[in-house]
This record gives sequence, structure tokens and C-alpha cells, in this order.
Amino acid sequence: MAKTDITPEAMEAKTQQEAPQAATQPAAKKIDSKIPEGPLAEKWTNYKSHQKLVNPANKRRLDIIIVGTGLAGASAAASLGEMGFNVLSFCIQDSPRRAHSIAAQGGINAAKNYQNDGDSVYRLFYDTIKGGDYRAREANVYRLAEVSNSIIDQCVAQGVPFAREYGGLLDNRSFGGAQVSRTFYAKGQTGQQLLLGAYSALSRQVKKGTVKLFPRHEMLDLVIIDGRARGIIARNLITGKIERYAAHAVVIATGGYGRTFFLSTNAMGSNGSAAMQCYRKGAYFANPAFAQIHPTCIPVHGEFQSKLTLMSESLRNDGRIWVPKKKEDAEAIRAGKLKPTDIKEEDRDYYLERRYPAFGNLVPRDVASRAAKERCDAGYGIGSTGLAVYLDFASAIERLGEDVVRARYGNLFQMYEKIVDENPYKTPMKIYPAIHYTMGGIWVDYELSTSIPGLFAIGEANFSDHGANRLGASALMQGLADGYFVLPYTIQNYLSDQITVPRFSTSLPEFVQAEKDVNARIAKLMNIKGKRSVDSIHKELGHIMWEFVGMGRTKEGLETALEKIKEVKKEFWTNVHIPGEANTLNVELEKALRLADFIEIGHLMALDALNRNESCGGHFREEYQTPDGEALRQDDKYMYVSCWEYQGDDKEPVMYKEELKYEAIKVQQRNYKQ
Repeated sequence: MAKTDITPEAMEAKTQQEAPQAATQPAAKKIDSKIPEGPLAEKWTNYKSHQKLVNPANKRRLDIIIVGTGLAGASAAASLGEMGFNVLSFCIQDSPRRAHSIAAQGGINAAKNYQNDGDSVYRLFYDTIKGGDYRAREANVYRLAEVSNSIIDQCVAQGVPFAREYGGLLDNRSFGGAQVSRTFYAKGQTGQQLLLGAYSALSRQVKKGTVKLFPRHEMLDLVIIDGRARGIIARNLITGKIERYAAHAVVIATGGYGRTFFLSTNAMGSNGSAAMQCYRKGAYFANPAFAQIHPTCIPVHGEFQSKLTLMSESLRNDGRIWVPKKKEDAEAIRAGKLKPTDIKEEDRDYYLERRYPAFGNLVPRDVASRAAKERCDAGYGIGSTGLAVYLDFASAIERLGEDVVRARYGNLFQMYEKIVDENPYKTPMKIYPAIHYTMGGIWVDYELSTSIPGLFAIGEANFSDHGANRLGASALMQGLADGYFVLPYTIQNYLSDQITVPRFSTSLPEFVQAEKDVNARIAKLMNIKGKRSVDSIHKELGHIMWEFVGMGRTKEGLETALEKIKEVKKEFWTNVHIPGEANTLNVELEKALRLADFIEIGHLMALDALNRNESCGGHFREEYQTPDGEALRQDDKYMYVSCWEYQGDDKEPVMYKEELKYEAIKVQQRNYKQ
């Protein structure tokens, strides 16, 4: 990331006139986040004390659709079913337990302060706000920190096998962006174990009859009646049949949109389509440019990869990241003339420890990722491509012994060796940043309600709790917080006046029209009969996104991205080839429907990034950086959530602003050096 001599003030003056018209906010629109009154630490308690409730006898009269069965969706369905609501739970997988949450490795944060090392609810709140580079809503983040301790108690009660000390106490480890040990974990399988806990709770409600599961169903449209979300149109992925489902409220819990980049740490089935259908129906899409690059992933190693593999951030507890100090050593390694073990200790650059002595290898993900990119761009990268750095456990093995390291990370080391065919106990791991998580998503207020009444969004599908960057181990925390401890309260506040509303017939005109629109879209795709595969076009989109909307962004690059994405869109809608039939199992049709949405998401991401003339968290504009290469915010101009409203397929969206105000903390330049 080359530094520029142009000052941010000069650049801002230049770009102010050049920003797209979408950046202007009509005066008539006001974004209401519904943040409760009172001191920050009392807002959630006060909200719960005064919210409207639905009595137990009335809950069974109300239907709730939940789309997605990851940690957020499964925990929400289990909770609402336990309360007595009728829940319809949809997922694209063959079982809820195969949701992508299962792939999370390192842990889940909570402020229990078992280590007695100074942690507290406030410190977790502060670290999360700071880690997000002061672009998150203060009240939401404090609530997240506040309920975090209850999550651990809930999961222990479910039998989640968290790591324990010899005496039986729950163990903790450190994660990036914190100077305390607050991350609870189950080896490198924390997501899997947490999901099994939520799945167990969900299965209990299925047995009781309060939850009905619809596996292998994909939401293709949102049905709105009289301005409220009242149902969905879904495709049965086995039969190809288009089906209608009605409810009093709809909850979106379908994760993020990182697969826009094609290569990411997300599962191949992960997608942003449900969120985009809501966006097209009027739900705001917030902060789409905020995408997280994870610093510890196995580098790209071939042309035919469909995804990248994450190596847990927990490895940075004991692993040290380095590159050679001398370019000639890096060149020799790339040429296969030297091995990493040939490089003497004094010839190694532990660049994170050098640049950020207070946090060292445990700086936040955006900081670590940019530092790796800077070293590789400067010619010090290793591996055959030069786009990799080392994650070395030699010091930890010498200090702790191989058995201790194996007990902590054994399954992760095993996975690495199977993929790379190198023994990480003997030779350093090769890692490089990759797209991992998206902080943007459907805009929600304090109640997790979207701009469409009756439509809620939880977990990674919403934007609410991480700002411009997410701290490690906070995604699992937010998913379970939303599902177990927030939505069950806030959705009642909405449903309290819906108990006299009868169940909706799926024969209503709104359902008929929505199904007609879905069938028309599918027919249009099937009739293109072009020459290119879906994946080939998706890869092209991914290259554009990574090159111009990735770790380093510029005004010129983003403008190029917008033009190239238009070309990809045209190519897709004129030359994609989808074999088979629509009315049966058709994986290529599934991918095509999702790619159509990824193209729109890519455009939205680039547009949002172009309009935000600053650097913050995962959004790094190379024109806006400090003299030593850190992100330079423009708090006087960009202290807001960007809320994008759909205007039509061939029209630019309109951007509204939710101003961010901080009352409990002092906003300042992030510093992980001291």
C-alpha cells in the first residue's frame, strides 16, 4: 500500500464533487435506530422492563418464519419454539447442523474475567467498538457485551464441551484486539460444538411440534402485505418446486456475502441472496463495503480451488508471524533454494511484534492482514507466488513442549498437513489473508428490525455489532446473543399487537405475484442458453472484487470495478449456460440465482467504498492513511452508517445516513503499539 503525498483534506475536496449522486440523502428520510433512553449500561434492562409481551396462550396463534439455521437462526428457532410460538425453519443444507457456523474454529468471547486479568463488560464493549474502528452503534455493542456471559452459561448447560483447566474450571485464551483472556473454546472446533448445542435445543422443539423444519429449501423472495413482511417464496432444492409460506413475521439469519469474491473461507453454498431479496423489497442494506480479510488462511495454491481454508486466529496466541529480513533470502525461498528453517533468528522479521509491540501477533485482523500485504508487496513474501508469510510455532514448542501445542491446536495442525503436505510441528505454516466475514448487511434498529415492519435480521446477515472490523471470536458471540437473548424479547414487542391478525392464506394476490416474479426470473435464466459456466463468470467477478475492492482500495480502482462489474453483469445475463431443467434438482441453477445476487452485491460494495472517502477497519482507501501506513478515519464527515435503498434494477441506489454518536467512550485514532 503505497503512501501518497496528497493530503486527505485535498483529496476530500477533490472527490466531494466527484462522488456519485447515490451519496446524497433526501431530507425527507430519517433513520430511526430506536435506541432506548437512559444511561448506556441501563438501556437494555430498561427496554426489557417496558417492552410489550405476548402471553403464553397467544403465542401459539402466531407464526414466525426463520430463514437460516446457523448459530443465530438455530438458537432463535429453539428459543422462540420454547416460548410457544409456531416456528417454520428453513435452510439450504440437508440438515441444520451443516450450517456454515460449524466451520468456526477459534472460540467465543465473553466477559466473565475468570483469569482475573482486568476484563469486564465495559472492557469487552470498548475493545469491540475500538476493534470496529468506531463505526458501530454504541448501544448495540454494549448490549452484546452485557449478554455475553449468559451465552456461556447457556452453552455449558447444553453440554458444550468447552476446554477446562485441570481443576475443572473453564479455560480461556487470547484473541486479537484484546489484552485479556476472554475467549472460550473447544479445541479448534468451537463453532461445531456450539452449533450442536443449538441444534440439540432446536431438535427438542421439533419433537415438541413448535418448530417445523424445511431443509433443502432456499428463499427466493419476500412477500409483503400492506407494508409488512408476511411470508416467503422458497424453492425446494430437491424437486425444483416453488412453494409459498406465510407467517406473522420473518427472520433472516442467512449469514454474510463473502462469497461475492468467489474465493473465500466461506462454504461454497454460503450466499447473500436472502438479504438481497429483502433489499429489493425495501430493506436498507447497510455498510456493504465493510468486509473482513482474515490474516491466517492457507494461501491460494491452484487454479481450480473453489474456496480457501481458514487457520484459526487462536494460532496467533502461540504462533509467531515473520518473513525474511533480506529480500535475497525471500527470493531464495521462493525459488526453492532455501527452507524457512535455514533462516537464522537474527535474519527473521517478526514484523507484527516490531510494529505493534503492545499487541504483537494479536493485533486485530484488519491490521494483521494489511501488514502481511505490505510485506509481500515490498518483496519479502514467501511461497511459490510470494503471497504468503510464515506462522511459526518453534518458540512455543520449545517453551511449552510439543504435547501442549498438540493438545491446544492438534486438529488444526492435522488439517493444515492434509491440505499442504507439510508438518507444522517441524516447519512453519504458510499463511496469507483471505475474505472471511462481512460486517455489512441488512440494516436493523436496536430491536433487530429492518426498515420493513415484520422483517428481522440476526447474526452476520445484519450489520449491527461490529462496525468496520470484527474482532476474532465475536461472530459466534453475536449470533448466539441475537438468537438466545435479544430477538426473543424484541420480536414480542412487534408481535404484541398481531395476536388478532388471522393466519394469512398463501392464495392472496401478493403471494401469487411473488411466485410469478420468481418463476419469471428462473425462466429468464434458463432461456439464456449461453456458452459460459456459472463458475467461470463468478471467478471473473471474484478477481475484480479482490483486485479493486479487496485489502487496498483507491478511487480509480473502485471506479474501474464499477465499470467491470457492469460488464460481468451483461455477460452473465447474455451468455451464462445452465444445463438441465428448472423443475428438478439443478445445482447450476442454484448457483446462477446466487451469482445474479452476488453481482448486485459487488456493485453495492464498490459504490459504498467509493462514497466513503476515508479508511476505517476493513475499508482501506490507500489515499487515506497515516504517515506510518495505518487507517486514517475522517470522523467529521463519515461517522455514520451508510444505508442503501434499492431504486430499481437499472437505477443507482440512494444512500441514507444513520449518524453515530458516542457518549460512553472517547473516539480516537486506534493504537495497538502501546
